[in-house]
Amino acid sequence: MRPAARVQAAIEILDEIVAGAPAERALTGWARRSRFAGSKDRAAIRDHVYDVLRQRQSCAAVGGALSGRAFMVGLLSLQDVDLEGVFTGDPYAPGALSPDEMPRALPQDVFDLPSWSHAELRRTLGDEFEPVAAALRDRAPTILRANLRKTTRDAVRQTLELDGIATEPHPHSATALIVTEGARKIAQSDAYKSGLVELQDASSQAAIEALPLKDGMRVLDYCAGGGGKLLAMAGRIEGQFFAHDAHVQRLKDLPERAKRAGVSAKILTTQELPGHAPFDLVFCDVPCSGSGSWRRDPEGKWRMNAQGFQELLALQNNILTEAAALVAPQGHVIYATCSMCHSENAGQIEQFTQLNPHWQVVAQQQLTPLQGFDGFYYAHMMRI
Repeated sequence: MRPAARVQAAIEILDEIVAGAPAERALTGWARRSRFAGSKDRAAIRDHVYDVLRQRQSCAAVGGALSGRAFMVGLLSLQDVDLEGVFTGDPYAPGALSPDEMPRALPQDVFDLPSWSHAELRRTLGDEFEPVAAALRDRAPTILRANLRKTTRDAVRQTLELDGIATEPHPHSATALIVTEGARKIAQSDAYKSGLVELQDASSQAAIEALPLKDGMRVLDYCAGGGGKLLAMAGRIEGQFFAHDAHVQRLKDLPERAKRAGVSAKILTTQELPGHAPFDLVFCDVPCSGSGSWRRDPEGKWRMNAQGFQELLALQNNILTEAAALVAPQGHVIYATCSMCHSENAGQIEQFTQLNPHWQVVAQQQLTPLQGFDGFYYAHMMRI
């Protein structure tokens, strides 16, 4: 496909998204209807779509409308692409632009963030609000975690190079590797298939490195999802590892991932938790707005609204209270989010410790994209 044809495909997919289709469903549907498109075509079209979603407000402001065509006018204008060379009207290319479709100037007060989040993020970020908002418009880097149970970071870099995957050590995490070339080869690489590496953002890895992990601990990943943080903890110590998630189907891939990583992990239902408590450490990566990872899931920031945000706050408080009850005396609970919103992070910990004075905050940290991470928060508390 020619570049203009890829733009036209992105326009059609974006129109489906505007009409209410999830981005992945719209992309998959187009790919199934367009067997002629090669892997490079599909990747380029996906990039167009997700670049628009990251900068939806800017693209709409410059393009002048909420439509796939206007979005792509806005995106390509922001990328300094020659619009006349794309909107040609040739077969499979977008039609020529009318005078009314010419790009507008980008207003200064467009941050590509939902309005409900501005006050929350400004409270956390202060003077860094606008630089972080700008960073969230860009694609996030692909980050790998070296599995210390099986290898070292330096050794696995050499293994990855054999499959054409180039990496650099992350400056703020001892296990993280930034992929600089060959990211699309990871899933088929020997290093990945043999459990030497896992995909995991450096913020999560840095949080795991800061934990008081010791051999022999009983560790519960309370909101485990796919189990990535459990595997990271298990890569650092010998212990007993347990995984729980309110949505059990999210854990369906954990047994295979654990086997590949050389880890033994027991999945517990909600009903089974009390019988296995207490635990020495409970890690709670709670459901959140995802504001710290909006580069990776830009669709998510437009899905969330103010009412949904308030409902999340109540859910987070309930999860933290339930998880803390499973911790042994002198044990630890880790509260974490991939968010940069004050109410989800420090605000929750302030509220929890006021109501539960037998818990002491040992450490807490807010990470942002300006430090080379996804936005991420964690608080380490100990039962006293």
